[in-house]
Amino acid sequence: MDIKVWMYLVYLAISIGLTVWVASTLSRNGLVFLAEVFHDSGLAKAVNSLLVVGFYLLNLGYVTVAMKYSGHIGSTSQAMETLSKKIGLVLLVLGALHFFNVFALNRYRRGRLRQNAPHPPLPPAGRLPLAPPTGPLPPAPA
Repeated sequence: MDIKVWMYLVYLAISIGLTVWVASTLSRNGLVFLAEVFHDSGLAKAVNSLLVVGFYLLNLGYVTVAMKYSGHIGSTSQAMETLSKKIGLVLLVLGALHFFNVFALNRYRRGRLRQNAPHPPLPPAGRLPLAPPTGPLPPAPA
């Protein structure tokens, strides 16, 4: 087999392995966060499953689109350099997807907490007039 085919096979194996590992880790540990965000374990599990499916679709779609390399690979070192760039981009996409999800869910959580927070009392509608002092006036200072 050509060295480029081997590079593709290694790229797919590493990328798919990383995707499965990151998705399972995020799914397992993110369920606690989602349960706190939604205050409903059933909804948290459903959203967690949907996020995992979306994560797989986006990342594996990117992996397959970015697999093609049109340049010539003449040596093993050139194949390793190209492979490292491709794997690095996959890791950057994984990280960006993770941070986007955490940002969006945290923003939703803050908005919900703000809605459920006790509202401050209403501001006064006006001021009461001060009553004039009654009784003898204090002596004036000398």
